[in-house]
Amino acid sequence: MSQGSGPAGDDQSPADRLRALILAGEMAPGQRLVEGDLAELLQVKRSAVRAALVELTAERLVERIRNRGARVRVVTVAEAIAMYECRMVLEGLCARKAAENITEDGAERLRAIGASMEAAVRNGDPLQYSQLNERLHTQIREIAAQPVAKEMLEGMHAQLVRHRFRLALRPGRSGQSLPQHLEIIAAVAAGDADAAETAMRDHVLDVIRALGESDEPALGQFGG
Repeated sequence: MSQGSGPAGDDQSPADRLRALILAGEMAPGQRLVEGDLAELLQVKRSAVRAALVELTAERLVERIRNRGARVRVVTVAEAIAMYECRMVLEGLCARKAAENITEDGAERLRAIGASMEAAVRNGDPLQYSQLNERLHTQIREIAAQPVAKEMLEGMHAQLVRHRFRLALRPGRSGQSLPQHLEIIAAVAAGDADAAETAMRDHVLDVIRALGESDEPALGQFGG
């Protein structure tokens, strides 16, 4: 096994695998990341773990505390709101561009996601709804073909996963956001750029309001 590779059949880098563990909530915000323990967990050399921690620190998923080593970075509600304020502008831009670029095939893909989101709400499945929510936003960014906005949004995505997950599990949240997503889909599919941008910005603003109502502790467990 070469340095930086995982168990047989796993061709992901140590950084990719550690990132996946953090995003899946297997490592909670504030949890210490000990090189020796991670090397054993990932079955790689400590030098590979060290390089992975450097990479994830640059992505702001990990932070280094002086004389205490590395830990999973804690993103406070205030920081999350600030990032969503930036996302509101970028997501609105992507919705506008998607409406300008929309094809009938693209519109059908968006409508299909919307129908699946409606089914998830009817079935009371917030986790499925959350996954479809992410798929919808990703699809809109792909249709928008605005690579700078896409890169900036993806850079914030990992840091906001925990907050999105907690919000998705809030009772009634899926039913509240569904009409907003359907409005976005309708506007993009119709090629109405002004309406698409407005609907998207209104939706993200509602997310900001919902986060502002959060009373979660600073070091709350993922999905707790």
